[in-house]
Amino acid sequence: MFWTWSHGCFGPDPIIMFSFDILDLGLVDYSEALAIQNRLVCEVSSGVKISTLILCEHNPVITLGRQANEKNILKPQDALMKMGISTYNVHRGGDVTMHIPGQLVVYPIFSLRQWKRDLHKFLRAMEEAILLLLRGYHIKGIRKENNTGVWVGDKKIASIGISVSRWVTSHGLSLNVGGNLDLFSLIRPCGQDIMMTSMTEILGPNNVNIEKVKGVLIHKFREVFKA
Repeated sequence: MFWTWSHGCFGPDPIIMFSFDILDLGLVDYSEALAIQNRLVCEVSSGVKISTLILCEHNPVITLGRQANEKNILKPQDALMKMGISTYNVHRGGDVTMHIPGQLVVYPIFSLRQWKRDLHKFLRAMEEAILLLLRGYHIKGIRKENNTGVWVGDKKIASIGISVSRWVTSHGLSLNVGGNLDLFSLIRPCGQDIMMTSMTEILGPNNVNIEKVKGVLIHKFREVFKA
């Protein structure tokens, strides 16, 4: 599924201030999504394509960022393989994280040359989009000082880790909409002894639909990333 959104000013000479496509991959293996990210980074960087917001879910997979400590994976590789869980070393910030079905993964392949050349503001903008989404579901999300991501009380609900090349971002955020949170016991999420939560755990399984959450999140990205 692929469509385009743009924000601009209207008048005698309309000016497009920031535009991005939306690519919904559905449930996709991590390796396939990573290949799509890498291709789009090249295309956005060269101007062949405009910025693109990828939305997807992944089969269970563990990824290790640039600062990751392998000791934060709490099961040996052979045990993970028997469970059908792959691991990937990737070029993003952060430590170890887990992706599972029911978790909404969002990869903004954004040209910050077209938005703001400020990585700090980019990270805060992604957090703000999640906070606004949760507020609409009457969930009180919060930031924690020196901890990128979004929390509900002492539990983490959204994790963020990005990479930037020539001012084009990749990787991004994961929002726990639903899914089997027990799988997070296989790792120390983000290299910390923390508990994870999800929208479903907070609101109940009958009150959250991931397709609707996607639509709301797209709307919040439109709000937050307007020029």
